[in-house]
Amino acid sequence: MSEAYMAAVDLGASSGRVILGVLGSGKFELREMKRFPNGPTQMDDGIHWDAETLFANIKDGIQKAIDASGGELRSVAVDTWGVDYGRFSGGQLLEPPFNYRDGRTNGIPEKFFQSFPRSQLYAEAGLQVMDFNTIFQYAASQDMDWAGVDRVLLMPDLFSYWLCGAEVAEVTIASTTGLVNPRTRQWAPKLTAHLADEYGLPFPGVLPRLVEPGTILGKTKPGMFSQQLDVIAVGGHDTASAVASVPASTSNFAFISSGTWSLVGLELPEPVLSAESEAADFTNELGVDGTVRYLKNVMGLWVQNECMRIWREQGREQNLIELLIEAAKRPALDVVVDVTDDRLLPPQDMPATLKLLAAEHGQVLDDDPVAVTRCVMDSLALAYRSTITQAAKLAERQVDVVQIVGGGSQNKLLTQLTAEATGLPVVAGPVEGTAMGNLLVQARALGLLQGDLLALREVAKRSSELVEYAPGKLDLPQERWDAALELVKGKK
Repeated sequence: MSEAYMAAVDLGASSGRVILGVLGSGKFELREMKRFPNGPTQMDDGIHWDAETLFANIKDGIQKAIDASGGELRSVAVDTWGVDYGRFSGGQLLEPPFNYRDGRTNGIPEKFFQSFPRSQLYAEAGLQVMDFNTIFQYAASQDMDWAGVDRVLLMPDLFSYWLCGAEVAEVTIASTTGLVNPRTRQWAPKLTAHLADEYGLPFPGVLPRLVEPGTILGKTKPGMFSQQLDVIAVGGHDTASAVASVPASTSNFAFISSGTWSLVGLELPEPVLSAESEAADFTNELGVDGTVRYLKNVMGLWVQNECMRIWREQGREQNLIELLIEAAKRPALDVVVDVTDDRLLPPQDMPATLKLLAAEHGQVLDDDPVAVTRCVMDSLALAYRSTITQAAKLAERQVDVVQIVGGGSQNKLLTQLTAEATGLPVVAGPVEGTAMGNLLVQARALGLLQGDLLALREVAKRSSELVEYAPGKLDLPQERWDAALELVKGKK
């Protein structure tokens, strides 16, 4: 086949990128057109996202992709982080979207459960309870002016709307809200009614129609670019796109989408909504082709990134690659913390918080950046072990391999520690897994690829440089990981 060109807009919580995907000879070549920073914007009323600046960068990157393709670019699709949204009135964004790290939702879930029981929320939406889930953001916005608000759009849908004018909610991103039933893949009427009755919010009227990945939404607005493009809904939640790219040959895999967050879990045909699953706080997010991503959010490389920021501000700037090389020489599991602790969520003096968490369990964490880095890597691998073991048990699923996709797959120390912690082989890659999954769904929507997820994953496999890690290379028997887990999960 001749070459075909598509653009993937992939926005993470710390950076964004526009990737040109070139499909030819049954595989993709990915070319980065533009990379730009993203992050919290502090305003008088809290932490927001600068959506307009992000969109300006998106448009610039798309035009670069058009130019690089010689005018042959066919389509574009957007994926982003989950839960955040913009409020619209008459087609206009009313304020910059709130950032999920804003503290306005602190304590909101507990108040919400006074009028809508936690167990009922899990039965309806199957979502891990986190303060920043969209449903709690909506509850926290009760005192805002909702008069005239006629639509709320989640972040990837917001940018797609600005590109082509289609007001939709793609199901994988919508499933992060806590307002979608994972069995029906539709808005949950009991939950939308509760927001209206208890909080006086204009639901469900402000919610757009739901669409599945692979829906062609329309053409870009005339004059926006040098040519018009198809705008396609893909796995709008970046984890959904990342998991679509997992180069697996069977269903018996666990995945880790590794970046600012680590999303750790299994791909299943049906949600797991048992009382045991609720107690373990697992989430049932929707995936491509009717799948369910059964997972937990683990704090991820955000913890290390915040440490790097603090050291830089203190005049002790560090080189991450050098830190990881030196950390690999330090004793394993010397100091570990629970990286699922909510206290690690906001921007802060992260090394100081890690020292506090370690001290709560009788450990001493040095100020040395190498020691802190080793603690973070060991603690992440420990959390991966715990999460994958729990998920497999609750879903009654055998796991034969761990697939790590995303930028964190390049972290050799963390990836080897993950193999040691789980006792399973680990396959790392693709690095740009989210962009790859985005492009795979676009290509199938355009009729350039055919088949189910396994067929798409074969294309991902042919398109990627994969690295395999085997357990047993380090002297870390499973008993040591069990003891470390018992330490961090023990009573404070």
